[in-house]
Amino acid sequence: MVIGIIGESCTGKSSIAEVLSKRMKATVYAGKDYLKLAKSETEAKKRFIELLSSDEAVNGVFIYIISEKEHLPLLPAGALRVLLTADIDVIKERFAKRLGGNMPAAVTEMLERKHGLFDCEPSDLKIHNDGSSIGETCDKIVKMCSNPLNHLV
Repeated sequence: MVIGIIGESCTGKSSIAEVLSKRMKATVYAGKDYLKLAKSETEAKKRFIELLSSDEAVNGVFIYIISEKEHLPLLPAGALRVLLTADIDVIKERFAKRLGGNMPAAVTEMLERKHGLFDCEPSDLKIHNDGSSIGETCDKIVKMCSNPLNHLV
């Protein structure tokens, strides 16, 4: 099973992946982690796509954290696509904490420009940061994984 956790910066992707990886004994990849699989980016992408389509992925659990649109095509058909969203003010607040409370104007502009980047992308489960706990979100994902018919494309 491959789970794509998709969303902008500071929407909770890594936090959810961390909890899910423990609960489901999953292997987690984020962003360009696939580059570790080969010396060239082209070969690394090819190997990553093969890995996510392999028997190992079908019989195990792989989580791929995606925060850039260019990585969406790396998800295999049939992957569970979980989209995490949040209001721009929440994203800015979380990002500011990462930066020690000081948010440069260029970062604010980048976050505003990218806000809504994934909103029109197809997903099997969409979670808006509305106060749901990480545990509740993970419960929903695990439930969908336990019944593959819940997310057939």
